[in-house]
Amino acid sequence: MISLTPDPDVLSLAEAIRAAGGRALLVGGWVRDALLGHPSKDADVEVFGLEQDNLERTLASHFRFDQVGKAFAVYKLKGLPIDVSLPRRESKTGTGHKGFTVEGDPLLSFAEAASRRDFTLNALLWDPLSGELIDPCGGRQDLENRVLRHVSQKFSEDPLRVLRGMQFVARFELEPAPETIRLCREIKPEGLPRERLFDEWKKLLVKGQTPSRGLAFLRKTGWVRYFPELEALIDCPQDPEWHPEGDVWTHTSHCLDAFARERIGDDWEDLIVGLAVLCHDFGKPLTTEKGEDGRIRSIQHETVGLRPAEAFLRRLTEERAIFEQVLPLVEAHMRPNALYKTNAGDAAIRRLARLVGRMDRLLRVVRADMAGRPPLPATGEADVWLQKRAEELAVKDSAPVPILQGRHLIAEGLKPGKQFGAILKTAYEAQLDGAFDDLNGAIMWLQSQNTA
Repeated sequence: MISLTPDPDVLSLAEAIRAAGGRALLVGGWVRDALLGHPSKDADVEVFGLEQDNLERTLASHFRFDQVGKAFAVYKLKGLPIDVSLPRRESKTGTGHKGFTVEGDPLLSFAEAASRRDFTLNALLWDPLSGELIDPCGGRQDLENRVLRHVSQKFSEDPLRVLRGMQFVARFELEPAPETIRLCREIKPEGLPRERLFDEWKKLLVKGQTPSRGLAFLRKTGWVRYFPELEALIDCPQDPEWHPEGDVWTHTSHCLDAFARERIGDDWEDLIVGLAVLCHDFGKPLTTEKGEDGRIRSIQHETVGLRPAEAFLRRLTEERAIFEQVLPLVEAHMRPNALYKTNAGDAAIRRLARLVGRMDRLLRVVRADMAGRPPLPATGEADVWLQKRAEELAVKDSAPVPILQGRHLIAEGLKPGKQFGAILKTAYEAQLDGAFDDLNGAIMWLQSQNTA
């Protein structure tokens, strides 16, 4: 018996199921997270001992719901973060993540139902009415020992589970069992769809406490070979004066952990910055050379790295916003230090803000980059200087907004036409150079151009 606190709606559901002759158990992530002291609002409930027709009648008398897939017998309760399902039998019928025949079966034993799960820590069931924890696979002990262990040999039927392992070890700071590593080495991706790959990488970056554990898991399982831009970082040397931590792989691992310590809780912002940190040195394997003086340099790696960074991202997503917002951060991650060294003027700061969109994102990348070189100091003067300048110029969290618009040209008597684009582009460049900083100044600038 363990003491957990389910949502009152889960209790109401469990009581209704019991009255109908069944047993409702919380399963999977809710139980795992609750045992870790991180209760989840989303609840998955499996109903044992109640045929599907009876389950639907019981739900209909107490809740409104949508059914997701007839064969799966999964019900989403409307207005509540609760999914209800029957225990499921799964048979491998094809390749890949979706190559399964799934059938709900309320007569499955707890052990049979748990056997389709991926890892033992996700194979836990808990009765919200009695408080009984049902643990057919030893998941609680593994959770206490911080061990990630697969449930059965069926694990290898779904290759996505390897990437789930990647993000789980990072999120919960787990050590993968040797037998799980060995099994993962035998599994191939089998054409997993990008969106499923992306979901697991997103969880690594947005939820991982120590993302470096996820990278280490990829390396131990051999799955890093399916991401060649990452694999190329292994053993890529760096100058020990500036990077005493070791190769680029080690540096990137440290950077990701530093990034994770400073996440801001906005999933989109954290995802964009996390991807930029992950990709920021992809150009080093292509540019690293040892000079006659014995020093190791990676000249222009930030620009050369754009191509491999884009290739990596395209393995995960087609979302245009990802490319538009991540790649400029990769390209610009060395610029703050260069601008600081030359004490660059306002125009250079504004142009950098235009490139990256949000200077605060770039500053987060720079800080993670600096912190990824232990035992060297985790902060530098460049990011402090640039943050102050960005705040003074009001470009910390947005690119400079063009002051002069088409309506202003019309108000000045210009006729709309193709020339508007060229005029507005020239005006924006002048604004970035500091020719004006308000509308009155923009109009005066425009008039001077017309009379020139």
